[in-house]
Amino acid sequence: MRFLERLNQAIRANDSMLCVGLDPDLERFPAHLPHDPSAIVAFNRAIVEATADLVCAYKPNLAFYLVHGEAGLRALVETRRLIPPEIPVILDAKAGDIPSTSAAYAQAFFDRWGFDAVTVHPYLGEDGLAPFLRAPGRGVFVLVKTSNPGAGEIQDLPVRVGGGDEPLYLHVARRVARWNERHGSCGLVVGATYPAELAAVRRQHPDLPILIPGVGAQAGDLEAAVRSGLAGAIAPIVVNATRSVIYASQGPDFAEAARAAASALRDAINRARPTR
Repeated sequence: MRFLERLNQAIRANDSMLCVGLDPDLERFPAHLPHDPSAIVAFNRAIVEATADLVCAYKPNLAFYLVHGEAGLRALVETRRLIPPEIPVILDAKAGDIPSTSAAYAQAFFDRWGFDAVTVHPYLGEDGLAPFLRAPGRGVFVLVKTSNPGAGEIQDLPVRVGGGDEPLYLHVARRVARWNERHGSCGLVVGATYPAELAAVRRQHPDLPILIPGVGAQAGDLEAAVRSGLAGAIAPIVVNATRSVIYASQGPDFAEAARAAASALRDAINRARPTR
């Protein structure tokens, strides 16, 4: 089964386009848990158990595990194992390198660790991403317009196309659509902090899934992002929230608070959907 099929199944099962990020920041852990890597799996397990019926995916960010060395990697692998198999897991790695190196990344992320999808950057072109794109049944979300304030420094640069110019992020999205025609595994990453740009990408590519970071702590306009991402869409959106959910409380009720935050976000996304 292709990643997009599995994602759509999870969306239907939980009536949810919400993805929860699993980014362990030890300084923000509840006071009753040890503030060291030994608590990561327990923290993540509590979050997953509290929210698994409210999400369509989870998204651990590789950096928050690598920072703890071997203990962090063990926690990442164990976190992947504890997530229910019917819920896709996207590894946020923003990878991309020459083909031989990307092949090693793809083998680690997909074959060894068992992730269902990965985020990548497009800077090296299709050959650099080919090992990810060709992985059977996996998804590849390509960075197009990121949610950070400085995204436009490079992503908005004009690119000559035919007799006119278009911003680089739209040019990248067009390339990804071509890659998807060959491989059938591609999605896009567009931040909720740029709803107009998200709408432009969606108009071009109604058939590609879009991962949307930037709601919650980054203050992206949730309603605008959902409407922009779903207007005329054939493929779904995946709205990611991390800090606003998993750190909704730093007390012993952190899992219950995460559930309440996730439930509120899922319902807000559903209310903003233009059609049901």
